[in-house]
Amino acid sequence: MEVLGIAITLGIIEGLTEFIPVSSTGHLIIAGHLFGFVGDKASSFEVVIQLGAVLSVVFLYWRRFLGLVPHGPESKFRANSTLAGWAGLWRIGLATLPALAVGFVARHTIKERLFTPEAVTVALLVGGVAILLAEKMMAGRHSTSLEALTLSQAFGIGLFQVLALWPGTSRAAATILGGMLLGLERKSAAEFSFLIAVPIMFAATGYELFKMRGAFAFDDSLLFGVGFAVSFVVALIAVKGFVSFLGRGSLAPFGWYRIFVAPVFYLLTRGLSF
Repeated sequence: MEVLGIAITLGIIEGLTEFIPVSSTGHLIIAGHLFGFVGDKASSFEVVIQLGAVLSVVFLYWRRFLGLVPHGPESKFRANSTLAGWAGLWRIGLATLPALAVGFVARHTIKERLFTPEAVTVALLVGGVAILLAEKMMAGRHSTSLEALTLSQAFGIGLFQVLALWPGTSRAAATILGGMLLGLERKSAAEFSFLIAVPIMFAATGYELFKMRGAFAFDDSLLFGVGFAVSFVVALIAVKGFVSFLGRGSLAPFGWYRIFVAPVFYLLTRGLSF
């Protein structure tokens, strides 16, 4: 496949999988090795398309982010929400801090020990089973909306987000399940997952871009630009579609999908080094 075709395909995969509970990391690893697109350039490209995906959330939820500005123009429209102004900033900060801290301290160990076919396969499989179990536990249970999010719920979701440092777990799966188990309705848990993805992914991509600054070349600008744009557009569609789906469906199909993909992932990547 030509380089631009690879860029478009990986951009689509990133946009589709980043914010749904199936693990974008696992899918990008499979696609990258199938296309033979590996190495430093591939790592830099993945960082760029992740940035495209996260910016789609900023675009879609710009009013929500603007509402976080204390006494800002949007805050008055969320006067009864705990996710506005300083209260909202505290909650997003609490939900972001655990993964940032653990990720910074354990980043080398994670890279050395958890980026293996076996580790990612286990994470995909266990995550799928966890989704099915969580859906059974949530059946008939009363849930609250995002506007009533408490500090303890925000921090608890942040602790769940630490699980996503294990590649293959899926940041979306960890935070959405965490939110549901802590009392949020599915849609609210998903939307909070999107919101707290922004600071954590900006921090991660910023760090990786800084480390890889010497790997970028002008000749790669078209490749990276296409991947970024495709990831941004596809993520917009995926996020809106996912939220709409959660208004009438459960996460169970994603759980079964992960259970099916886990052995496929292992067979395709066995013997490979990430």
